[in-house]
Amino acid sequence: MIKAENTPKLTTESLILRKFTYTDLEHFYTIFKDDEVTTFMPWYSLKSLEEAKGFYERKFKSVYENAAGYHYAICLKENNIPIGYIKANIEEPYDFGYGLKKEYWGQNIVVEAGKTLLAKLKENGFPYVTATHDVHNSRSGSVLKKLGFSYKYTYQKWWQPKNILVDFRMFQLNFGDNGHIYKGYWNQYAIHYVEENV
Repeated sequence: MIKAENTPKLTTESLILRKFTYTDLEHFYTIFKDDEVTTFMPWYSLKSLEEAKGFYERKFKSVYENAAGYHYAICLKENNIPIGYIKANIEEPYDFGYGLKKEYWGQNIVVEAGKTLLAKLKENGFPYVTATHDVHNSRSGSVLKKLGFSYKYTYQKWWQPKNILVDFRMFQLNFGDNGHIYKGYWNQYAIHYVEENV
């Protein structure tokens, strides 16, 4: 059985993964106001600190209150200031996701954070996790591969709230040798296919 409660804090060699709080709002805002950072995220860039407060309450605080998933701020140990986020949902398909301020891209920070979170998910009974990314976001695919995910299939959908047609690659990491592939997206969307050499 999956443990639904959030572990308050995880640590790595150079990072702290912890819950966001109201005192983080300015840093939270700087993460999610950048159009380049939010290009492949399922929401628009935030436009004000007040909007950031509401977004934090809907997307993170509500999770902490309802034990609906593992949602963490990624912070550097040197100052404990959020520079990104990483999360996993506790309901199938156990979606894994992340975001990071662009000045920290290419430094394997998400890989370091992800390995620690994935180890906790395995320990807490998750059978597998999935992650999806836009086919145009190849950097995300590279991160997932470094974390041990493998590509399974691609599906096409109208993506909300941005209302654009997107081909998503679905990756999966099984915690065991069961060979299970989550087919929910494949079955839900009429256009689906397997790419070669992904």
